[in-house]
Parts: sequence; C-alpha cells; structure tokens
Amino acid sequence: MRPKRNWSVLLGAAFLMATSAVGPGFLTQTTVFTQTLTASFGFVILVSIIIDIGVQLNVWRIIAVSEKRAQDIANTVLPGLGHFVAVLIVLGGLAFNIGNVGGAGLGLNVLFGISPEVGAIFAAVVAMGVFLVREAGKVMDRFAQVMGLLMILLIVFVAATSAPPVAEAAVRTFLPDEIDIIAIITLVGGTVGGYITFAGGHRLLDAGIKGEKALPEVATSAVSGITVASVIRVFLFLAALGVISKGLVLDPANPPASVFQLAAGNLGYKLFGIVMLSAAITSVIGSAYTSVSFIKSFHKGIAANENWVIIAFIAISTAIFFFVGRPVKLLVLAGALNGLILPVTLGTMLVAAYNRRVVGSYRHPLWLTIFGVIVVVVMAWMGGFTLVKQFPELF
Repeated sequence: MRPKRNWSVLLGAAFLMATSAVGPGFLTQTTVFTQTLTASFGFVILVSIIIDIGVQLNVWRIIAVSEKRAQDIANTVLPGLGHFVAVLIVLGGLAFNIGNVGGAGLGLNVLFGISPEVGAIFAAVVAMGVFLVREAGKVMDRFAQVMGLLMILLIVFVAATSAPPVAEAAVRTFLPDEIDIIAIITLVGGTVGGYITFAGGHRLLDAGIKGEKALPEVATSAVSGITVASVIRVFLFLAALGVISKGLVLDPANPPASVFQLAAGNLGYKLFGIVMLSAAITSVIGSAYTSVSFIKSFHKGIAANENWVIIAFIAISTAIFFFVGRPVKLLVLAGALNGLILPVTLGTMLVAAYNRRVVGSYRHPLWLTIFGVIVVVVMAWMGGFTLVKQFPELF
C-alpha cells in the first residue's frame, strides 16, 4: 500500500488541474453554450470528457515515465522545441491570468461591492501568500482541494434550485438534436489546452511521483482531475438548463451570474460571487505555478527562487489588469494560440513516447497513441482555422 501522503499529492494534482481549468472563461463558456444548444449540450460535454481523459493520460504518463518536464522532453525530441513551447505557454498563461485576476476582482465586487480593480489586487495578494509559506506545494494542493469542493457544493445547490429537466438532459446527452463541433473543440481547449494540460503532471513530478511504477497513481490522478472539472461543468450546465427551460432570459453581459440570480435570487447572486472568486483565484495560482514550471529548468536562478518568480508572475498579471484592463485583442489571440499549443505539445509527447532517449524501455499503449494522433489533427485544424478567421491580417 502506498503511503497516505501520496493520496494527498494525487488529489492535490488532480484539483490543481481541475481548478486551473475552471476559471471565468469556463463559467461563461458553459453557460453560453447551454443557452445555444440547450439539453444537447450534454452530448458536447460527454465527448469533451472522453477527449480530455485521452489527452491527460497521454501527457501525464510520458512526463512520469521520462521523469522530465514537458519542455525538457520537447528539447530532447528536437533541440529548441522546448524553449519554443515554453514561450507559448508562458505568454498564453500570462494573457489568461489577466482575465483570471479580473474575474477574482469581479467576484469580490459581487460579494462586497468593492471595485473590481481593488478586488483584483486583494485576490492577487491572497494568491501570492500561498507561495510565501515554506510548504508552498502542500498549501497549494490543499487550497485547490478546498476551493474545488466549495465550487462543487455551491453549483450543485444552484442546480437543484433551478429544477432542470434532468431526464431530457440525459436523453440528449446520447441522442442530441444538434452536434456543435466548435463547441467540443472550445471545451477541450478550455479544459486541457495550454498550461492546463501540464499543471497536474508537473505537480506530481515535483512531488516525486514518477517512474513507470507510479503509472497507476498517475492515471488515477489524471482521471480524477478531469472528473472534478467535469462534475463542475455538468452541474453548471444543469443549473443553466433549468433557468433556460423556464423561458427566463440571461443577461448577455454576465450569463453565469444571471443563472445563479434567476435560480436562487439575491442569495444566488452572492453565491455566484463566491464561485467566481474561487474559480478565478485557483486559476491564478495554477496558471502562475505551471507557467513558471516551464522555465525553471532553463536557469538555476529560476529554480532556486521559484516561488518568488511565481509571485512576480502574479504581480505582473495584476498590474496589467489594473493599469490596462482586459486587453481583448490579446486575450483572443492567446485563445487562438492556446488551440495550437495542445496539438504541438501533445504531438511532441506522442513522438517522445517512442524515443528511447526519453522513455527508455517503456512501451506506450497503442490505443492512447491512436487517440492522441486524432486529437492532434483535429485541434491543429481548428486552431489554424480560428487564427485565420480572427486575425486575417496576419496571413
């Protein structure tokens, strides 16, 4: 039997990945797609969950077996590729962290009426505080677990209050009236795109859970992470579906807040503030930690002062939000690049799975390879399509 402390790390990595995925964008996407597809959105969620699990199992297994971080694996496959991937991850993480900080400020604005800018600073200070303690890794694990469970409980309550048509949702999950491919790709990119893919895998590596013998634990943690994110997604979907099925109209300026308020009145609106704050601040922590993990192997000074570099990352994100606001064009471009990061990184991992310099004598399951190749092709096409459509001036 594994030591009990391993279970704490496994759950911590799972919740770090899940809460990194569940940010302000996650809440809005889920609500908007439910409004568009109604009960058939259940099918989109089901397909995205299957894809997410395949992606995470591929990536986390290779990280564990190689005992290297993703950027070092990439540099082994092709010199310089790891640096290129690290730049994409850090820039994408920084751009999205601006939105995460803003989301945390919005949550505090809903709860206490303070301005989003002041709220963002307060939330950033709390996030920085996690990395000021000696056992920062353990505190981060516990913080992610507590915030994740809090979000689940509150969203389940709101879903029950909205009284959704559960039977119809169950039927349309397997027999949808409409299939939206773009919605599937968006959900996949939002759950396992960019830095999120590696949040838990790098955390397990830092905690010493690595090597081929650790693969059962790695798989458990990976699937648990997707499960946590999916539970939040499903109940938020049901909450929104319950409101929409009654013919109520969501506020286009803030769809998720509308769901909570229409389902449970002013209490629901305050609960939205808590959920938004929890989702945003855990995403701030996950983004900062994972982004820095992509550059710390390039210089000894970064590794030696990792926590301070993470704190600086959060501070820069907050300063940009405070002085510039949410640079919409930058966030859209970062989203499009995020769609390209997954096929590049997953494709690199699949090549590494058959490189003896990376994995030694390890044999990667064929079904995971086939699954991964399909995801790489589809996500590469959609990422390119999004870039061309949103930024024709670049081409």
